[in-house]
Amino acid sequence: MTKKPNLELRKEWEQRISDYKASGQCRAKWCEDNGVSYHQFGYWKRRLKDQSTEKTNNSWVPVIIEEPTTAQCESLLIKVGSVSIEVTSGFNSTLLAEVIKVLKEHVE
Repeated sequence: MTKKPNLELRKEWEQRISDYKASGQCRAKWCEDNGVSYHQFGYWKRRLKDQSTEKTNNSWVPVIIEEPTTAQCESLLIKVGSVSIEVTSGFNSTLLAEVIKVLKEHVE
């Protein structure tokens, strides 16, 4: 029996694993249906996964963080009935709750 070249064998197992993933079957059933050793399948699946993670390039990517400018003012528009209230950052939450309570009483 002649051994297949390593590259050819690798491609064969990559195809088998791809076929298995596409099948939707559990590993044991797929191996049985395709005449593949369950343990050999697991070996190749791990081996190919390990080799693909070795090839991953873990290089650093520059990140630029910009401070928000004062022109970027976040606001929230609240409508209660026909009344609208615009709230900006740093608002007094207790005062807002009291105003909404009073508005709800007058709208109902």
